[in-house]
Amino acid sequence: MITLIAAVAKNGAIGNENKLIYWLPDDLKRFKALTTGHTIVMGRRTFESLPKGALPNRRNVVLSRNRQFTAPGIEVFASLQEALASCASDEEVFVIGGASVYREAMPLADRLCLTLVDDTPVRADAFFPEILAAEWRIASDEPHDPDDRHAYAFRFVDFLRP
Repeated sequence: MITLIAAVAKNGAIGNENKLIYWLPDDLKRFKALTTGHTIVMGRRTFESLPKGALPNRRNVVLSRNRQFTAPGIEVFASLQEALASCASDEEVFVIGGASVYREAMPLADRLCLTLVDDTPVRADAFFPEILAAEWRIASDEPHDPDDRHAYAFRFVDFLRP
């Protein structure tokens, strides 16, 4: 199964200057719970944005056209197709960014695990691909109000291909 996982603003924004736009502790907790024990696939710039490098207890797969690129705890592939071909058929794969990797993976995805943030950021330079309603059905939708740790309302929404 291929799952795209992201926190997405009302206008589709997911990042700015290679950083996440939103700091939502419950979103980070959900990301960890969903991806731990599985394979995560990301572009090189997304990997470089991780504060401590490879994420623990996950197979970290990084896409880079630079064959010399390496870092502790990662596997590097030149393309999404190569990376996916290295995965077992029963392996759960989470695509974690960035924008171009999401765009390429969207037609291959079985599921979207999104945190839909009730906000439109002032600055953004990376966007999640458009979600076409005819291609997806909502499997779950869990609303969350703002609180002392979350400046914005958000929803955990899982989409599945019908």
